Amino acid sequence: MILRWLISFSVLSAGLGLASAANVNGQVELTNSKNSAVRRHKDYAGVVLWLEPLDHPAPAAPGKRVEMKQKDKEFQPHVVAVPLGGTVEFPNLDLIFHNAFSNFSGQPFDVGLYPPRTSRSVTFKSPGIVRVFCNIHSTMSAIIAVVNTPWYAVTNSAGQYSMAGVPPGEYRLHIFHERALAENLRFLEHPISVPEAGLVNPLISISETGFIPTPHLNKYGQEYPPAANDSTYPGAPKK
Repeated sequence: MILRWLISFSVLSAGLGLASAANVNGQVELTNSKNSAVRRHKDYAGVVLWLEPLDHPAPAAPGKRVEMKQKDKEFQPHVVAVPLGGTVEFPNLDLIFHNAFSNFSGQPFDVGLYPPRTSRSVTFKSPGIVRVFCNIHSTMSAIIAVVNTPWYAVTNSAGQYSMAGVPPGEYRLHIFHERALAENLRFLEHPISVPEAGLVNPLISISETGFIPTPHLNKYGQEYPPAANDSTYPGAPKK
């Protein structure tokens, strides 16, 4: 009888815990952009948002594995987010060799050169923004946001985002977008209060004013051979 009561109480407590967690939803728009997908199609995908608790440390998130495919000489999706301790898989779906590396910002890594239909993975143990490139193809670039919180999201093409399972409380909303200046993003950060019923944030407008694409070097710190420029991370200019 006592055991049955304890089981019932545990189930009820778990249910109450789940019921107290809410969704934080919202939408983002990008303005003053020179990116063709934004200008032609209002594609607002790839903005990362995450919540930092103000009155206690964020709990550790369960380990998560996500895929960032290499297909058609692109990283797909272009932006992913993982919690601290998360793993990103880099399956090569092209019929050519690929590489994935990052040698500045976030956690440096290099998975080496690997053949078609194989995969490599990296586990991220430091929070930060990791800018990923391919050592063979200068126009391939991607972003991995490693966040020290279980509450995060990446916007879809409509600019919408949703963070599930957020307990009621006080938080600070952080934002990252690769074509926005750091000072603009800091200005947009703000505290939010999440009630038990959840929250729909007002529209967040991110300006790309002041962004200047800068060339990146290969993993050896040298220029790539001449290649077509990428609008965000151009390789070596055509000669």
